[in-house]
Parts: sequence; C-alpha cells; structure tokens
Amino acid sequence: MGHIVNLDREYRLLQQKLDCAVTGAPDSPVLMKILRLLFSPEQARLASKIPGQLTSLDDLSGRLGIARDELVERLNEMARRGLVIDLEHNSQRWFALSPIVIGFFEFTFMRARDDVPMAELARLFDQYMEDDDRLVRSVFRGKTQIGRSLVREEALPQGDHTEILDWERASRIVQSASAIGVSLCACRHKASHLGEACDRPLRNCLTLNFAAEMMIRNGMAERISTEEAMRILEESKRAGLAQTGDNVQRKVSYICNCCGCCCGMIRAIKTHNIRGAIVTSNWIVQIDPDKCTGCGQCAKACPVDAIEIVAVEDGGGQRNRAVCDASVCLGCGVCYTACKSGAISMKPRAKRVFTPETVFDRIVAMAVERGKLAELIFERPERLSHLALARIAALVEKSPFFKAAMAIRPLRSIFLSGIVAAAKKQTGEVREILQ
Repeated sequence: MGHIVNLDREYRLLQQKLDCAVTGAPDSPVLMKILRLLFSPEQARLASKIPGQLTSLDDLSGRLGIARDELVERLNEMARRGLVIDLEHNSQRWFALSPIVIGFFEFTFMRARDDVPMAELARLFDQYMEDDDRLVRSVFRGKTQIGRSLVREEALPQGDHTEILDWERASRIVQSASAIGVSLCACRHKASHLGEACDRPLRNCLTLNFAAEMMIRNGMAERISTEEAMRILEESKRAGLAQTGDNVQRKVSYICNCCGCCCGMIRAIKTHNIRGAIVTSNWIVQIDPDKCTGCGQCAKACPVDAIEIVAVEDGGGQRNRAVCDASVCLGCGVCYTACKSGAISMKPRAKRVFTPETVFDRIVAMAVERGKLAELIFERPERLSHLALARIAALVEKSPFFKAAMAIRPLRSIFLSGIVAAAKKQTGEVREILQ
C-alpha cells in the first residue's frame, strides 16, 4: 500500500503548488481526479517542483538536479500536453507550471485530443468549476481580473471628442500583434462533450504575440494571418458574441469570443453573482426612451442579462421599454448590434477603469489583492533570505494597515506602483518576457 500513499502525496503536493498561483486551486476530490488524468505520477512529481513564475531551463536544471537534455525532453512533453507554460526569449527556454485558469483547463479543450478522456475531463471540470464555487471565487477574487471587455468599435459615437485608445480596440490589438493563432473555444468545446454547447462558432479563440508563439509551437493553436483573424472577429460579432481580452494594455495575449451560456467568466457573473469577474470597458449602454420599441432583442442578446424589458407609463397607457442595470453592464456593445430601432448607443463611463500596463503588472496586482505576493516573488524556499522576506510579505498582506491602504484608491495606486517596481527588480529578466 506504500506506493499508493506515495502517489497520493505527489498529487497532493501538486495541488498545493497550484493553489499558490494567483488564481488558486482549492483542494477537492474532483481536482485530484483531474490531476490524475492529466499528469502521470512522474509528471506530477516534477510539476510540484516547477515554479509558477517563468524560470530559465538552465536555472531549473540546476535547481532540480536533472541534466539539461533530460529535463528539456520531459518539459517538452509536458508543454505539448499544456501542463507547463513554455516560452522562448533571447535564445533561451523559459518554463512555468500552468495554473488551472488561464492554464491547463484551456490548454486541454482548445483542441481536439485523443490522448486524454475528454468527456470525463469535461464532466470533472464542470463539477469543479460549477457545482463547487470555491474555484470560481478564488479565480475572480479582487478587483484586478484576468479578462476585460472590449467594446464594439462601431457602437461608439462618432466625433472629435470620442477617445478610444489603441489597447481598447480589438481591431488594433489584432493588427499590431507579432503573431496570431486560432484555437477552439475551450468553454464551448467543454460544453459540447456534455451535450450542452450552443450553436455559436467553435474555432474562434485568438491567441496573440508571445502566447500565440507558445500555443502554435505546442500544437494548441493554428497560425493565421491578420486578415483571417479580422474575419473571425467579424464572424463572431455577427454570431452575437462578446469580445473579452487579456486585461493589459501591452502585448495582449488573447481575445476570446464569448457567449452568455458557455463562457466560464460570464457564468461566474450570472451563476455565482460575481459581477466583477470581467473588467468592464470604459463604455456603458445608453438607451433612448423615445426610440425604444420594447422589442426585447437587446435583452435577448446581452450576454450577462444586464437588460430587461419593463412596462412604463406612456400617455395614460403602458408600453414596453428596455432598461439596463449599469452595475452589470460590461460595455461590450453586443446590444447595440441587436437593436434595430437605433435606440441604443454607448457613452463613456463616468470614471475610467484601471487596466494594468503589462501581463507582469497584472499578475503582481492580482497577487497583492489576493494576499499572494509572497508566493509570487519569493518562490525559492531553499534560500533563507527569500524565506524570511516571504514571511514578512505575508504578514504585511494580512495586516489591518495593508487592507485599509488597499481600500483607498490613491494609496492603492501608489502602493501597487511601488510593489510592481520592486517585483520587477526582484525577478529581473523574467518580467522582460511579459512586457
């Protein structure tokens, strides 16, 4: 029975390692079943020792005591299975343990596979993500999120006073990308194995820049041209899908085309009432009551059910009219396309939302908000100085002063800027890959 206990220990250590990621991995018997299906015992043992932050192959080889050639062969296989993140920078290979989200859940379902039991994994992931709300609340805790809504540019008012920055435009994000890949929508693909998928297009998940290169190299995406990517965007809009992008300004790594029924981020909003699961765009719906016919097409199209049709008094009688709940509206503009009476337009929000500059900045901000800064920066317990600094950081994050500072926007902004700068200094070349 000893070998069974040892196997349990390997997967338990892996779960604990995954839980250190900013999006977390709450312990669950269901998660353990998922890990056993995706990771062999040897891969679980190795994965539990791989940092969640990018680490060079040479550094990993020295830390793990595994010959470079042997290690790269093992890591290449895990990268092809989506179990580790694999990037190239300055002629070096860099690896990190894939989190669950965005990570090996998406990497599992972004392509058709016959090397794992897809139907069983779909059922297990559905249980872990839907039946138990601990993962979804771990992923979407805090204000800084992994995804942000991209407004439909055609929905914006025309004129000299309309300000939309390049990183807010899906078209500009695609056109400026150094590489583009397309994959299956992981959420709809998972739903298809459960017999619950809608009829929206499946091949429309776009990866960009360094993420596209990784996905293409490991067989998880197909390289496409800018022109084809723009065609996919337009096709997705016609299908009533909302664009959700990486919550950063520079080197956006993905644009999802999301439906309101299958998308995990949107389901977190609708099923679990986590209204901030997707960061809104800087725009919000405006409905002209004189033009609205109350037809209900906008309410039907809204992916997050932010619009409802209500009866209002009108000249002694009643008529139907669309009303938007501003606290739910993503500012995606899907309703604008659905409205045929010209009653819907988009207006700027009263206050612009915060968008981290780079992926590195976003990860640090998420770690600060979730009390995981220590795990993010000090991930080498064999070094005493790092262990001591990690302990200090963890204590600071739990202090009443820290929590009070995070509640005050100006202090939060100053503090995060300082932390990001310190984290960049601490992590050196790693952050260059992500900006």
